[in-house]
Amino acid sequence: MNSPISKISIREIDFTKPSVLSLIAANMIPLLGVLFLGWSTFAIVVIYWAENVIIGAINVLKMLTCAPTIETMHLANVTEKQLAGNSKAAKKLLAQQSSTMPVAHHASKLFFVPFFIFHYGMFCFVHGVFVFSLLGRADDMPFGGPLELGPHFLKQLWHENLLWAVLALAASHLYSYFTNFLYRGEYRRVTVQQLMFQPYGRIVVMHVAILLGAFLIVALGSPVWMLVILIIGKTLMDVGLHLAEREHNSTIDTSPTVVTT
Repeated sequence: MNSPISKISIREIDFTKPSVLSLIAANMIPLLGVLFLGWSTFAIVVIYWAENVIIGAINVLKMLTCAPTIETMHLANVTEKQLAGNSKAAKKLLAQQSSTMPVAHHASKLFFVPFFIFHYGMFCFVHGVFVFSLLGRADDMPFGGPLELGPHFLKQLWHENLLWAVLALAASHLYSYFTNFLYRGEYRRVTVQQLMFQPYGRIVVMHVAILLGAFLIVALGSPVWMLVILIIGKTLMDVGLHLAEREHNSTIDTSPTVVTT
């Protein structure tokens, strides 16, 4: 599984980028909720769990709308060793694939998109049950199958006044989708197979840190200052992973590829 995560220090972050500013602004709503509305550790983790669902839904949009160039698909299907060796087999393979790759790529979405929805959906379901059962109250836990978790979760958002925080995060990720993925052409530099795995690198790292921090905060009696540190740390990590993903999706070897036999 290829992860877009790379090491980006705080000094390297350009805080003037609109997508970075929108992400920071959206992440500040939970901070205001903790400082002025008394939001609990459980409420904050529920918001971040909802962000997982948002990221998955937007990734489905990316998978449906990606249209990689021939060069991008060549790099995804031919090994670097073959290209470096400039072997006859590699050149023949590239020549054969050039005419059929676009059609095959779009046809593959019929498999990869439903598979991602099922696999990522189960991941979010198990993660959600884990959050509700270990960090919530007894009456927070939905009893039933996956179909009951969604309505129960929406009820929690409404009663805990968390909906605006989730909508702000959704707006931030949608803004990045339209500006970075579509307008800046990332959809031409990534394949549907790469997109199928891309969210996992981001959310696994993020939520392992969030859950460990949440358990520590609950164990210490949920002091507000620790919740503030958790939110600020998550925000900085989110920005770093966001920029790493932009860098990953924008980097491609543009050197000419020989496709003649």
